[in-house]
Amino acid sequence: MSSGIRSQGHYTDQVFEGLNLEHAQLVASEFYDCTFIGCAFAECVFRTCKFINCIFQRCDLSLVQVPGSIFSRTRFEESKLIGIDWTRGDWAATRLGDPIGFITCAISHSTFIGLGLPQIQIRDCAALDVDFREADLSQADFAGTDLSGSLFSNTNLTEADLSAARNYQITPGQNILKQAKFSLPEAMSLLYSLDIDLIEPASQGE
Repeated sequence: MSSGIRSQGHYTDQVFEGLNLEHAQLVASEFYDCTFIGCAFAECVFRTCKFINCIFQRCDLSLVQVPGSIFSRTRFEESKLIGIDWTRGDWAATRLGDPIGFITCAISHSTFIGLGLPQIQIRDCAALDVDFREADLSQADFAGTDLSGSLFSNTNLTEADLSAARNYQITPGQNILKQAKFSLPEAMSLLYSLDIDLIEPASQGE
């Protein structure tokens, strides 16, 4: 287990546990196949860093800044990632199947607007007031995620799985929903967004 990390450092297959880098700045550091456990990165700046095939477990990354940084095949588990503007990262080299994944995380008040992140996993998360407008989230997995107040507009949700998601407000005419998966009763919200009248069927015997 390594005791610390520094700017312009190169790390491969290492475990970092209990680090406190709140308000710190890392520049051009590269991490390959690394694991971070119980680390505090709140308000840290990751500038032009690379995280390739990394795992963050029980970490606090609230309000981190990611200008020019790459996150490929990187997964966050049971972590706080509140208020992050992910659009500032470098996603140009992200390929199908390589995006970040969030499992049992808090990602509320974050921004993914306009990003191409097909097959992203956002499972069992609190994703309140997250901006997904203009994003490519095709084949995304939102199982068990609370999407209260999150924004979807011109969002590509082709083949996305929202069958176990909840509290979403998605307007069908403003998003791409081809072969997306929804389940009742949550899917009723798709009808509520349309300008139609829903009529309850008359009971037998009336």
